[in-house]
Amino acid sequence: MGPVPQLEELFRASAGVLGTDLDGYRNHTQRVFHFAQELGAEGPEAERKLAIACYFHDLGIWTDQTFDYLEPSVVRATAYLEEQGLSEWGEEIASMIREHHKITRAGSADSLVEIFRRADWIDVSLGILRFGIPGPFLREVQQAFPDCGFHRRLVVLTLDRLRTHPFSPLPMFHW
Repeated sequence: MGPVPQLEELFRASAGVLGTDLDGYRNHTQRVFHFAQELGAEGPEAERKLAIACYFHDLGIWTDQTFDYLEPSVVRATAYLEEQGLSEWGEEIASMIREHHKITRAGSADSLVEIFRRADWIDVSLGILRFGIPGPFLREVQQAFPDCGFHRRLVVLTLDRLRTHPFSPLPMFHW
């Protein structure tokens, strides 16, 4: 199991934005991608959409320096899609980003939006939520793409947000 080339290409273009969080975020996106494939995201088009959504889904944390990052991430993904001549994917990828922290189902079980949501939840929960992913596969992905401080960074960001926005500590979560 190796790095996803489409993701690596996207990270090469903007590695400086992520600073010391580069390895942690890159590995998070790799884990989410592999979990989504295991959950049923198959085929070249689905994989390209998935790579784009993986790369952009949390990017607003760093590019816009905000923990209320869903819309800034959507804006950047939409601009990228337009640059690449892939505007027709905009609505689906925007939904993948907007819904990835949704607590309840986001569409049919086999939709890319729902697969992506589940894959991100698997990683954010450190595998407590698995949505049918076998334990050996989970551990294989986690070993191939180590955490590199990503979850610790999420805790720090959550605590900072709690101090500054006590009534809206996790703005990205919704029903």
